[in-house]
Amino acid sequence: MKTYMVFDIGGTFIKYAVMNDQAVKLESGKVPTPKEGLDVFLQKITDIVTHYKSLFDLQGIAVSSPGAVDVIRGFIGGASAIPYIHGVCMTDLIKERTGLDVTIENDANCAALAEGWRGAAQETDYYICIVIGTGIGGSIVINQTILRGATLHGGEFGYMIIGNPPKNPLQATWSQVASTHALIEEVEVRKSLSKGTLDGEQVFRMAEAGDPIAKDCIAEVYKKLAIGIYNLKYALDPKKILIGGGISKRPEVIAGINQELKKLKDEISTLEITVEACQFDNDANLIGALFHFLKIRNSSLN
Repeated sequence: MKTYMVFDIGGTFIKYAVMNDQAVKLESGKVPTPKEGLDVFLQKITDIVTHYKSLFDLQGIAVSSPGAVDVIRGFIGGASAIPYIHGVCMTDLIKERTGLDVTIENDANCAALAEGWRGAAQETDYYICIVIGTGIGGSIVINQTILRGATLHGGEFGYMIIGNPPKNPLQATWSQVASTHALIEEVEVRKSLSKGTLDGEQVFRMAEAGDPIAKDCIAEVYKKLAIGIYNLKYALDPKKILIGGGISKRPEVIAGINQELKKLKDEISTLEITVEACQFDNDANLIGALFHFLKIRNSSLN
């Protein structure tokens, strides 16, 4: 049985798993992401791989990472909560220490690839994933391939300008007006609460309990999300639109967005635009990273 070491690098934890070529986890765990720097990080990765090399015939290492990942050169550009991973050839560094082939892909892209391989977009040759959290990001997938764009910014949907502020249009990007973070901040402002008082779960619990401000703010976010999704549908016309991020696990969110999308249909705008939730949650990045490795290595994906 062919097995693979898979890592999902996050700001708080590094999640890892030994998986077979059908994305079945044989072993898994997580360790805190080192704060000390690159050498400590690489040593932690090496220790994990060394341990599992003694137990499995590992065929390679697949990595999911934040940042603007150059999948060809193995470099991580952009910025993230882990500064030391940027600007170095991560694939070469890990290969030098472990002796195994290494591939790397952006975490949001991994999540999207997972959906096409084993999730909600199986047998869909053209779809987009929209990930809603602190900001809004996502991926465009055509024939199991990420559309990266000329500057690796393909899928950065959160930069779209949706609102209409009185002065600076850049203060009304989709991320700033329709993300989970934006929802929380709006409720805090309208209820005169200190910044950081609430989280997303609390806001939805307040709405469920009948709080009028929370309910109104959530309804406004649904409208703004629907507007952005409407724009993406008409700009890109994907066959399927998936919603990811923690908020997507609430059925009322998907229903609320779809309700607002129905309101955007008329005699001119005739498309039936709907969204659905991503299937995977915590394992999405691991599954997508493995898919990326197998695709790069021309392995069977049946």
